[in-house]
Amino acid sequence: MSDKRKIRVGITQGDINGIGYEVILKTFATPEMFDICTPVIYGSPKAAAYHRKALELEITYNAIENIGEAQDGKLNIINCNGDEVRIELGNATKEAGQAAFEALEKAVKDYKEGLVDVLVTAPINKSTIHSEEFHFPGHTEYLQECGGEGCKSLMLLCSEDIRVAVATSHLPLRDVPAAITPELLEEKLTILNRSLIEDFNIDAPKIAVLSLNPHAGDNGLLGNEENDIIIPAIRKMNDEKEIFCYGPFAADGFMGSGNYCRFDAILAMYHDQGLAPLKALGMSAGINFTAGLPIIRTSPAHGVAYDIAGKGIADENSFRQAIYSAIDIYRNRTAYNAARRNPLRKLYFEKRDDSNRLNLQQSDND
Repeated sequence: MSDKRKIRVGITQGDINGIGYEVILKTFATPEMFDICTPVIYGSPKAAAYHRKALELEITYNAIENIGEAQDGKLNIINCNGDEVRIELGNATKEAGQAAFEALEKAVKDYKEGLVDVLVTAPINKSTIHSEEFHFPGHTEYLQECGGEGCKSLMLLCSEDIRVAVATSHLPLRDVPAAITPELLEEKLTILNRSLIEDFNIDAPKIAVLSLNPHAGDNGLLGNEENDIIIPAIRKMNDEKEIFCYGPFAADGFMGSGNYCRFDAILAMYHDQGLAPLKALGMSAGINFTAGLPIIRTSPAHGVAYDIAGKGIADENSFRQAIYSAIDIYRNRTAYNAARRNPLRKLYFEKRDDSNRLNLQQSDND
């Protein structure tokens, strides 16, 4: 990013029949938002106008053809869809799914070309966006495939002082036990630890690991995954990788007792185990971050919410927090990389080299 311009936030419109445009427009109805970033919506000016009228919002936007026309201090919208895109508030339609994909595809392309600095994605309907072009369980997997550069992703949900990652994300519950392997846990813990350091500026983070089975398996009575897989993985991370992780903790008691406050992040074994308590504790401020990838992408913690689409009652706070988080992560990652870009040459000799140094000095004296 050039020092002469603000952070550019690429925003994908998501499902045009849901609450995506409502939370986007409400967020940028606050003028102060333009002090911290330049927003660029990838979507449809027609769809934006439709929602603005339905919600009776007093906000203007700048319709542009490409990112080069984006202006600071304005809500910019790039038209990624045809002019005749049809909006059916509250309904799941394939046309809305295609419009969501076209916006996402264009935004990712511009990101990879360095034209935007972060991505914030409005909610999609996974069933309507699914096609031959988009055959992924969600944004996380799509971004890993299209912009991961060989890196593995990790779904990380954040809400104020709690961060929850999931070892298995969009996976049927019946398939979870077989997917929990030592290799998977080591991979996810490594990604989570690195993200906490680089993206959240946390030194020596402490990670809590939840159990798979009730009561942490009750020493094998309710399952062997804890003894056979999870505990050995935790020990290996501590002993060999110097990653400070603890557990496994029984999920119900861990969350109910408030023990999560003692850790910088939590690794849950499956989607609902982690996301249900986080959303209960703070959904209005919750955000989803795709950790582990070169792309910085966040999203609100809620879905398309067809049931309230167009009613003007959607809470935009989660989307606003997604904007804030993306900017914070961008700044933290930039500072981390800058601090390590040109390391100083060593000005000391390690102990194992002292004898060689002394020998060389003796030879010189001789």
